[in-house]
Amino acid sequence: MSDSYFCPDCPTQNVYDPPITLYENYYHPQLVNVIQQVEVVKQHHCCPVYQHSYVYSEKDVMCRVSSKQRAKTSAKKSTSKKRTTKR
Repeated sequence: MSDSYFCPDCPTQNVYDPPITLYENYYHPQLVNVIQQVEVVKQHHCCPVYQHSYVYSEKDVMCRVSSKQRAKTSAKKSTSKKRTTKR
């Protein structure tokens, strides 16, 4: 007999791997009430609103006219001033 035809009688061995775990997932609806609390904050701010008021005063002054030239100058000044009212 030649060596190529030689087949030894080897006993069968069993080797065990660690087990594999398989999961089957089943889902069932569950009602969950979510309550969201809302807080309203009312903020108050002061805003400036400008209201203009005017204060004026009047006075009477006596003027002495010593010459005709001076009289013409003061007459022009008094007529050129016009009073305006601002609101």
